[in-house]
Amino acid sequence: MSVFPAVKISDHVYWVGAIDWTIRDFHGYRTGQGSTYNAYLVLADTVTLIDTVKKPFCEEMLARVASVIDPARIDCIVSNHSEMDHSGGLPEVIAAVKPERVYASAMGKKTLDDHFGIGDLIHVVKSGDSIDLGSMTLEFLETRMLHWPDSMFTYCVEEKVLFSQDAFGMHLATAERFADEIEPSILEYEAATYYANILLPYSNLISKLAETLSQSPWKPEIIAPDHGPVWRKDLDTIIGHYTDWALQRPSRKAVIVYDTMWHSTERMARAIAEGTASRGVDVKIMPASAVHRSDVAYEILDAGALLAGSPTLNNNLFPSMADVLTYLKGLKPQNLIGAAFGSYGWSGESVKQIEEVLTAMKVSLVGESIACLYAPDQEMLDRCFCLGVTVGDELVKRCDA
Repeated sequence: MSVFPAVKISDHVYWVGAIDWTIRDFHGYRTGQGSTYNAYLVLADTVTLIDTVKKPFCEEMLARVASVIDPARIDCIVSNHSEMDHSGGLPEVIAAVKPERVYASAMGKKTLDDHFGIGDLIHVVKSGDSIDLGSMTLEFLETRMLHWPDSMFTYCVEEKVLFSQDAFGMHLATAERFADEIEPSILEYEAATYYANILLPYSNLISKLAETLSQSPWKPEIIAPDHGPVWRKDLDTIIGHYTDWALQRPSRKAVIVYDTMWHSTERMARAIAEGTASRGVDVKIMPASAVHRSDVAYEILDAGALLAGSPTLNNNLFPSMADVLTYLKGLKPQNLIGAAFGSYGWSGESVKQIEEVLTAMKVSLVGESIACLYAPDQEMLDRCFCLGVTVGDELVKRCDA
């Protein structure tokens, strides 16, 4: 009996991936529930492995393969995505099973060759191409920049399985392999967090992909991503989420993220929050010292307003706020309104710097930014409340338009 058994996901397809229970950071995105690196074994006449795993988990993956067949029977490998959490084990697998071919997109071939120097073994496929596995057929769709230039989907026609690489996945380590075995609220939270922190910058491409899939002859009954559980039921749920998230429609929700040294900026944030909430807006206050940048990204996914506050330290933003705003800027959220605020002692550059970042993010600034010298008095707190009212009114107007 294998310590690491494969899991059957369709008549001739098995999950042979690995579970990473310990990972807590993924490119600056906090993965509080760990992750999985999913690989799949297609038992066609030409036995095919779809993706591999992160290098330290290669032995676990090969053990799962061995629970079904001798790994040496693998004839070819498909690399849907060459990021190292999926390709790190590829050289070891190639050495162990000696496949006839590795299939990848043109950019995938370049990246894998740059990583490992295996270009001669790699055969390029593009959108519309297919390969005959004897008893089964694999078809390909390039999904460039979702989320790397090399990314592609592979579809097993006879099994109706869509191998979707990093799309429709999540960072979630569980003993369950199927989404329908997991609490729906957990699935939605982890899928949304994954989308917000990894795929949000490519939302316009995801909208186009959703349209392409809707018009495709592909009719998947199973979606098998490279992270998280396999979808074998309610596929419209996760596809629908992606379609909605890609639109980035603003809602009556404002995220107020700030940090503080002596509680002055905190008091301003609380007054602004009260003003915003008074207009019927859901307010999420997020002190940067107590939350992670990826939590802020999650909350921004369905928000309509971003307000940022910081004290000035050494003529600059407070470090935690510089961290959060730099991270959010890279994720390119759309359709937000916002405002800047903060306290200072003698120079006061932070508020101007927040304005510059928000403007670069194409956040529409509402009202006049507020910079407070030292601690806010009642008049200053009243100004903060009024700024919140102004933001709340504008957000409601936009959402009702």
